[in-house]
Amino acid sequence: MKRREFITLLSGAASFPLAARAQQSMPVIGFLDSGARAGMDGNLAAFHRGLAEMEFTEGRNLAVEYRWAEGQYGRLPALAAELIGKPVAVIVATRAPRRRSPPRLRPRASRSCSRPAATR
Repeated sequence: MKRREFITLLSGAASFPLAARAQQSMPVIGFLDSGARAGMDGNLAAFHRGLAEMEFTEGRNLAVEYRWAEGQYGRLPALAAELIGKPVAVIVATRAPRRRSPPRLRPRASRSCSRPAATR
């Protein structure tokens, strides 16, 4: 092996651990949702716009780990534990389980006055 080839190979091998370390230092966000991925385009777009306002772009300087419960709320604790086990900086949880809708109020009937107004 010639000297130039050896130096090139050595410098490439020396830079590999630095590149690997740089990728590991990328912040990771855990994204936990009780619903399904389908129909979340608007919410995810808003999430990514908010990240962009803070100069973060998924895949460039930020990684996002997505977990979807698909409406099975019993899966949420296991999915959250899975995210906690990863090196996430923060966990974003969206969509609380649906609650029973509030009762609808009936409009009040207006009271009419049966006696005439007093005159002076």
